[in-house]
Formats: sequence, C-alpha cells, structure tokens
Amino acid sequence: MTTLTPGTWNLDPTHTDVAFTVRHAGISKVRGTFTAVEGNLTVNDSFSASSVDITIDMGSINTGEPNRDGHVKGEDFFDVEKNPTMRFVSTEVRGEGEEFTLVGDLTIKGITRSVELEAEFGGQTVDAFGMTRAGFEAKGEISRKDFDITWNAPLQSAAGGVLVSDKVKIEIDASFVLPGEDAAQA
Repeated sequence: MTTLTPGTWNLDPTHTDVAFTVRHAGISKVRGTFTAVEGNLTVNDSFSASSVDITIDMGSINTGEPNRDGHVKGEDFFDVEKNPTMRFVSTEVRGEGEEFTLVGDLTIKGITRSVELEAEFGGQTVDAFGMTRAGFEAKGEISRKDFDITWNAPLQSAAGGVLVSDKVKIEIDASFVLPGEDAAQA
C-alpha cells in the first residue's frame, strides 16, 4: 500500500458519498444516498491493524422521492424513531495493497452482522487548502432480511416476485482529513 500517515483521520462528510441500490419490482433499480455521516479512520504502522468507525443518520436517506423516503424511514423498513443510526465498525483488514477487503460489524435496527466490503485506497494528498486527505472506495452487498427489514408486497404478474429485492448493493466514496484541519472550508 502507498504510505498513509499514521494517526486518527476524521471523515469529511462534505466529500463523502454513501449510496445504495436495490432492485424494484424485479425490473428496475432504486438508488439512494445517506447525506449525514460521521466517523474516523485510525491508521496504525501496519495497514492491516488499522480500523474505521462510521455512523450514518438513517433519517438522512434521500432516494429522490419524498413519499418513498418517508416510507423507508417508517416502521416497515428502518423505524428511524427507534433506530436513528446505522454503524459500521471494522474488525479486520485483509490485504496490504491498493485493493483490500474490509471486514466489519454493521448494525442496523439494533441487529449486528459481519459484512465484507471490497475496498480500494485512492491515495493521500495535500489539497489546495493545505488539508491532508486520504480517499477510499468500498463496495459490497447485504441482505435486508439479515437486519429484519422484511417488508414487501407481492407483484401481480405471471412471473410472481416481490416489489423490493432482498439484496442491497452498497457503494461508499470516503474522504478523510488529518485532525486539526477544518474539512468544511473546502
């Protein structure tokens, strides 16, 4: 892996995108993002001993359709009033190269499951404002059922099926900054 400065890096939410895709009615896809995210990356001398801790505000979901967002925030899906956040805490980093596997505990609706994300280190740089940044991408897939998110509606077609697929694809583009640097200024 390219050198990454050891220490605790703060997630820059203004330059981070947490997105998901789920199949709708078996024929199309619904995409969405979570707009409120915070966390940190702790880099040790050995990259495999490093860790990440991310918390997402479930009420910040945005699928581009307010009625759908309201439904997903409700009891049928996330039950945001009782479960306002989702959290990912890494437990293992497999690999030392630019591409690696990030293993961690994902908690949604009070249920924690181990998930694996295929990740890529984008590099470390000093930006035009003097802030030291590191970038990462991560992708994976989870089952809604694993987190007791089981609401669905049957389709009225000869092929059958349901309105919302069980599998949800996750894509994260994250930017971290070294402490003491104001990520909001850029």
